[in-house]
Amino acid sequence: MPKYIAIGYGDRAGYDRTPEDIRHAAHDHDAWLKRRGVTMGIAGTPVQVRNPEGLGVQTETGPYLSSDLPIAGFSIVEAGDIEEAIALASTTPCAVAHGVVEIWPLNEL
Repeated sequence: MPKYIAIGYGDRAGYDRTPEDIRHAAHDHDAWLKRRGVTMGIAGTPVQVRNPEGLGVQTETGPYLSSDLPIAGFSIVEAGDIEEAIALASTTPCAVAHGVVEIWPLNEL
């Protein structure tokens, strides 16, 4: 079955202005996704890794990409197609609490 990477973006202000019943339903949906086998987690502090021309590893703490909203979390979702992956992500906390979820098809090597 195809796999998708879901990246959730959201901030506390958007979360707090979402009605409590909608937030609870979104967290219940996340719990259902976990029972379904979705791997998910809250984003920690990223580290950029470079090794230009193999001459030495360089690291820098912090994100490479920037966004108006911080990354809140990641998940790996198995779904029949992109439409199913979108449907699964559409009621997660980031999607309903004024954030956004990106869905990236994962082409395994």
